[in-house]
Amino acid sequence: MRQFPHVLKKECSGYFVSPIAYIVIAIFLVVAGWFFFSTFFIYGQASMRKFFNLLPLIFSFVIPAITMRLFSEELNTGAYELLATLPVTRTDIILGKFAAGVVMTAAMLAPTLIYPICIAFLGDLDWGPVIGGYIGAILLGGAFSAIGLFASSLTRNQIIAFILGTAICVGLTLIDRMLMFFPGAVVNVLEYLAAGAHFESIARGVIDTRDIIYFLSVMFIGLYATGLSLQYKE
Repeated sequence: MRQFPHVLKKECSGYFVSPIAYIVIAIFLVVAGWFFFSTFFIYGQASMRKFFNLLPLIFSFVIPAITMRLFSEELNTGAYELLATLPVTRTDIILGKFAAGVVMTAAMLAPTLIYPICIAFLGDLDWGPVIGGYIGAILLGGAFSAIGLFASSLTRNQIIAFILGTAICVGLTLIDRMLMFFPGAVVNVLEYLAAGAHFESIARGVIDTRDIIYFLSVMFIGLYATGLSLQYKE
């Protein structure tokens, strides 16, 4: 793990010296801000509920856009082969890139902290669901970053990596909305696989170990699958 900080620093620098990070953050803030302020001003509800309810679906598109270049770009240019010859382990590379995705997610969420602060100034705010919502958002962002990283390791094309990552994330987000189309024998399994349901549970201010284990498991599976994909390419 000695090279992990260097990989993390390199990837974070790659994000914030390019316009991609700022474009993605701007799009996220515009979309998230619209849903928050439409609830706040149009419907007169001083609540973060609408914002957190739609966050999994927004993340399903935004986070794959963040992670799509992490391996695809290096595989396409041949930089990954050069990186593999350096004294850095595959684990360091994967975890460094994954951590960079989580840092980017936190950077996107940071400006939205002004929403609960505004609500708190205007009225009473229950901080429990707000804190739970942001904890859930980081966990969800980590899970989707691991999935996006896996998708990026599968192909040299960033667009294909984005489509694959988005398809998986949207599937996990919306699968609990489509349980009526599946036989009863698999409903419980599919319901547990729904990322949106686990996030909503935490966003209500209920920190359940089952939800924490779910997100950590998705992160582990995504990172482990990324390692297998890279091992196959080597």
